[in-house]
Amino acid sequence: MNKEDCYELGRITKVHGLKGEVQLLFEVDDPFEYEDLDSVLLEVKGQLIPYFIEDLNIQSNKIIAKFEDITSIEKATPLVGAKLWLTLDNLPELDDDQFYFHDVIGYQVVDTNVGPLGTVREFASFSLQDLMVMDYEGKEVLIPVIDEIIGEADHEAKTLSVTLPEGLLDIYMSEAKDSEERDDADEEA
Repeated sequence: MNKEDCYELGRITKVHGLKGEVQLLFEVDDPFEYEDLDSVLLEVKGQLIPYFIEDLNIQSNKIIAKFEDITSIEKATPLVGAKLWLTLDNLPELDDDQFYFHDVIGYQVVDTNVGPLGTVREFASFSLQDLMVMDYEGKEVLIPVIDEIIGEADHEAKTLSVTLPEGLLDIYMSEAKDSEERDDADEEA
């Protein structure tokens, strides 16, 4: 199985108990959409390996899984940190105005006020906020993923509409300018 045919569901965060159970983090809006999973692909040494789920307990604040043939803490411990993948056909259907992050990688970002900016490189998920990483004039720009900023994706044109907060690009460009000035001063010294 190739990663191109899959999407990242989350990761194993820690061992749970002594009988081989693990705690999972699903990086999705609604983990309960996945409560009927019977298997996942674990990324082990760069390879996607199928693991069959014996039991999956999804609660509001944590997910506990028991995989077949993982019967002890010793067998579960090496799995901690492994990424969880599913094939693309497992993705829930979206409304027409929605998109999955992986769908827009490489799309041209177009601001409603400024026009074309850069391209979507990736998305980063943090506990409080998802961020879109955009390449803009050779710099990395982080854009919060919220409805007021991220607009619609045009899949035919491969563009993603945004309305950036005033001054956001200036922050990144002034940081880049300050860094260049420090580098120039260091070379002169």
